[in-house]
Amino acid sequence: MADTGVKGQKTERGNPLWTKNFTIITAGTVVSRLGSAISGFATGLLVLDYTQSTFYYALYMVLYTLPQIVMPTLAGPFIDKFSRRKTIYTLDFCSAALYALFAAVILTDRLNYGLLVGGCVLLGAISSVYMVAYDSFYPMLISEGNYTKAYSISSTLDSMTMLMVPVSVFLYNLVGIGPLFLIDMVSFLLAAVFETQIKVEETYVKREGEAFGFRQYRQTFEEGIRYLKSERGLAIITLYFAVTMFADGANSVIGLPWFRETYTNGEYIYLLVMGCTLLGRLIGGAVHYKFKFPTEKKFVIALFVYASISIFDGIYLFVPVPVMMALRFLCGILGVTSYNIRISATQSYVPDERKGRFNGIFGMAMTFGMLLGEFFSGVLAEVMDKRMVIPLFMAINFAAVWLVMYRGRRHVKVIYNREA
Repeated sequence: MADTGVKGQKTERGNPLWTKNFTIITAGTVVSRLGSAISGFATGLLVLDYTQSTFYYALYMVLYTLPQIVMPTLAGPFIDKFSRRKTIYTLDFCSAALYALFAAVILTDRLNYGLLVGGCVLLGAISSVYMVAYDSFYPMLISEGNYTKAYSISSTLDSMTMLMVPVSVFLYNLVGIGPLFLIDMVSFLLAAVFETQIKVEETYVKREGEAFGFRQYRQTFEEGIRYLKSERGLAIITLYFAVTMFADGANSVIGLPWFRETYTNGEYIYLLVMGCTLLGRLIGGAVHYKFKFPTEKKFVIALFVYASISIFDGIYLFVPVPVMMALRFLCGILGVTSYNIRISATQSYVPDERKGRFNGIFGMAMTFGMLLGEFFSGVLAEVMDKRMVIPLFMAINFAAVWLVMYRGRRHVKVIYNREA
């Protein structure tokens, strides 16, 4: 049977990856992520310049992240019963409208911290639901046997959009953030238009006339919890990545303020160092597109990657800038390897009709970990040397590699060491 891009139909190994649906979702992703990358980093600079406080910067990040704790889990049951295609393009239209409002506020000089944070909370809520729907919809557009290759493309696109960060700094300093919000408006609008053209059968969608009230929602939600409990390997992976995001929260809060305080024009040095992470991710993505790791070695490779990232992230602020760049380059390669092994394994393992609930719970766990990491690292940065905060958090992550992933290896190997 010819491949249609619809997962669930009978397919043959060797089906083409670049179906019409996969091409459309990829094009829409490129457009929306380019816009988000331009305004996202500049918004952080705006908060730092407006408040002159690492704590308020951390608070802004926490408040943006806060709705992402609750919304993914609440949205999961709906996403498993309603059209994911309609969900993602509707939310992209909403994001376009919100960025248009942001631009109007900035360009009319009505900005204040409360309004900025309130808008970011709303954007965080939209983004969190969108990502659950997108992460659950995307694997349905991948032909059988192409998960690893498809997710190498996804990770490479994420890395390539980071090339817009230096552009955002330049534009922020040149014209301010108002025009950048206008770029975001256009990018989300175009992405939504692309996504309306996807044609795929969504067999899990509730039938017309079928009730879906609170009782049905609760049953669907509880079924998702029972599924995760019954799948110990998925539960272990979820717990570990919650700890990883907790540790990474310190990196996201401490990095930019530390570079700005330590070096003249520190944001540019920060971009240079983090650009090496981007380069590593691009090279790592290309490797995953061309080559597959031996199936039976994926868990061992992942364990090595997790431990190495903990060490490299913990020490990079204590070495000269050229060594920082080398460490961040290695972290980029290792990071995309971690991402590709984990997401291609879990998304090919979880059935379509349960993806929304699993991705919702997984997203909530990761966001909750990130939120706690951002908040506590922001607090500690006020009372101790900022540079010492990151090694403390990475030591926790290193411990979790062995106490969570290694001890649970029997269950995780079932998921990681399989063809995807």
